[in-house]
Amino acid sequence: MTRRDMILAATVATLWGFNFLVIDWGMAGIPPLLFVAIRFAAVAVFALVVPRPRARWRSVIGVGLFMSLGQFALLYLSLGLGLQPGLAALLMQAQAVFTVVIAAGALRERPTPGQMFGVALGIAGLATVAAGRGGDAPALAVVLALGAALSWAVGNVIARRAGVVTGRGPLGALSLTVWSALVVPVPALVLALVFEGPEAIGAGLAGFGIRALISTVYTAGLCTLVGYAIFNGLLARNPSAAVVPWVLLAPVVAMAAAAALLGQIPAPAEIVGGAVLVLGVLVTNVRVPWVRRSRLVA
Repeated sequence: MTRRDMILAATVATLWGFNFLVIDWGMAGIPPLLFVAIRFAAVAVFALVVPRPRARWRSVIGVGLFMSLGQFALLYLSLGLGLQPGLAALLMQAQAVFTVVIAAGALRERPTPGQMFGVALGIAGLATVAAGRGGDAPALAVVLALGAALSWAVGNVIARRAGVVTGRGPLGALSLTVWSALVVPVPALVLALVFEGPEAIGAGLAGFGIRALISTVYTAGLCTLVGYAIFNGLLARNPSAAVVPWVLLAPVVAMAAAAALLGQIPAPAEIVGGAVLVLGVLVTNVRVPWVRRSRLVA
């Protein structure tokens, strides 16, 4: 990678790391599921200018249901229950481990010994985080965040089965992300009506102020559109193994920012378990000399 590309990769990781803090900050007074509906309505507008991916509609719908609706509904709910943004960013990295496991069964993509070792490391890291989480991390919120990572992983496998090649023309992840967002707003709003209630929705819409607007613009505009556009360009110019590890800076940025700005210091077990989890994700994604890597890139 050139120095310019490394700066761009670090910029994307920083945007995605701060994303968790911005979501948590902007959601004050806004029901989580309603906030998800608003965010993806903003993303879906760009389907007017972004080309439709050359994938079957059932694949686009599947990605929308799992990678967008399932992932972010559960993530927003976990943040709404009080999960710290830095820990949420860390737990979401479990999606890479889940993707390898699900793809092995659904796509018959046999993991390499290195990937199996990475999965084992990831599971050990998750167990350490869960066992030693701080008092400010409710168990249900942790479970919901892991559910979000699992939903993301299912979406990854659906996209893989659809033959979507990240970063190459109309089959790129940006196109798929924008068009799959069309699936999200109505179901999210229905879920909000059922679980949050009309009164909470009305109060949330009435209280949708500048913080919620900034958060929506940041998550829908900078993280989704700008972030994916830059990331796809990096993948088009560089090997995946050189680009993907930069994503692991996102939870580091999120945890450091949460500690500096919010005073949320992770528990020692969270730091140790998180390091093991990140190492496991790195092993599953990066080609190393003694491992013959499979075709799957989580």
